[in-house]
Amino acid sequence: MIVTSKDYGWEIIHQQAHGLLAVKIAAQWNPTRRTKRWIETLVALTEHDDGQEPWKGKNHLTEAGAPMDFRIEEYSVAQAKRMVEIALEKSRWNALMVSKHASFLYEPMRTQNPELDRFLDEQQQNQKVWMKQLGVAQKEVDEAYAFVQWCDALSLILCQGKLPENERRLEISPGPDGISYYIIQRADQTVSVDPWPFEKPAFSLQIEAYQVHQLRFRSDSELYECLQQSPIEEKEWAFKK
Repeated sequence: MIVTSKDYGWEIIHQQAHGLLAVKIAAQWNPTRRTKRWIETLVALTEHDDGQEPWKGKNHLTEAGAPMDFRIEEYSVAQAKRMVEIALEKSRWNALMVSKHASFLYEPMRTQNPELDRFLDEQQQNQKVWMKQLGVAQKEVDEAYAFVQWCDALSLILCQGKLPENERRLEISPGPDGISYYIIQRADQTVSVDPWPFEKPAFSLQIEAYQVHQLRFRSDSELYECLQQSPIEEKEWAFKK
């Protein structure tokens, strides 16, 4: 979950919704600059954070009983494995993108846990095998994953409310072309990206966010039931070149 503290309690965005927003961003990308295996790459975007722990016990709660933001839990090998397994059931390319995402997330944590190290070693081997089977070059894979990472990064900026104030620029991440892209919110609240990588000169993006008014929970089931009863806000951003 992506959890933001609000004056009414918590704003909660499911990570699956964040993945959907990343796909909406990708759908606006200039068609002449799309990666190969376009549809499979979009599918990887939708499920790059799938495989979360079930709503049981206190999997989604902090020790204090608050909804747990995804940044608090350093890693979950079980989730990462499920994420790759789900992707592989669709295609090797899909699994390749998701596996590279797992490597990107967890390689900085190598040596912290033997189980995590084994998982990372497995992903390195998987990626080599799938690339050889698919007959794709490293450059093609790296460019496609850079696109996945770029859409993921922009989606997170929006979901976490990190648009800078006073029309300051914030780097999103390098795109598949190696160029750094920056996001800015104008005084009229429209959002722009520089350089502009999208097909249309203007479009809007939406995501659903739960407004949770209860601060603490005794269990995942209590939080889950509260989410089902919580008001849902459709957050929207107007992008303009």
